[in-house]
Amino acid sequence: MLAAERRDHLIGLLAREGKIVAKEVAADLGLSEDSVRRDLRDLAAEGLCQRVYGGALPVSPAVVDYGARQAVAPDGKRKVASAAVGLVPPGGSVILDGGTTALAVARALPKDLACTVITHSPTIVAALLDHPRAELFLLGGRIFKHSAVACGAAAVEAAQNVSADLCLLGVTGVHPEAGLTTGDAEEAAMKRALSARAADTYVLASSEKLGTASQFRVLPWGEVSGLITDAGREDAVAGELVGLGVEVLFAG
Repeated sequence: MLAAERRDHLIGLLAREGKIVAKEVAADLGLSEDSVRRDLRDLAAEGLCQRVYGGALPVSPAVVDYGARQAVAPDGKRKVASAAVGLVPPGGSVILDGGTTALAVARALPKDLACTVITHSPTIVAALLDHPRAELFLLGGRIFKHSAVACGAAAVEAAQNVSADLCLLGVTGVHPEAGLTTGDAEEAAMKRALSARAADTYVLASSEKLGTASQFRVLPWGEVSGLITDAGREDAVAGELVGLGVEVLFAG
């Protein structure tokens, strides 16, 4: 099989099965695993897959910059936001992650809701300036422009000095095996720091993120309270997560 044919085969397999197991592909095609891994490296370099141990997973569409992400699945993000707002206790406190889905949550918060919002995102704070009963705390640090959030050691240290009832966390990849992932190591560390300071953590994920992965793990499923998604109950990945014992709140 020619290299171009192998490439098309791998892309098609990833689309159909949602994953590539290098050992199985090598056996099916009569190739060495090294040949398959080289092909996967080439696909990953083109942004067509995310390599993981033993193979590859679909790459998340949420790895583009902040401005471009605002145009990705806006209806899905609004549905997720509407469901997430219902978890914020009146008079309570919420750690709100950065990103475009979290921004949709901020915009969906009722203006008369009395609450405390802790965030490392200047855009979240700006969206809540006209909420008279919301107390706002902005955690500072080096600004990661890709997501318009504070990251790094200073931001992680600031996060360690707060606590909240709830953390609403954004990620770029949601996968039953790979867990919750994002594309930057420092951003992943910041998300872990935020989650650790809340009694409950729910992950915000519009449906296009399900079944995908990015390079850096944020948290395993056992360390979050649940997932909020606009995917339908018939979604295969959502069903697999339910089977693993993950609480999935369907916002569709």
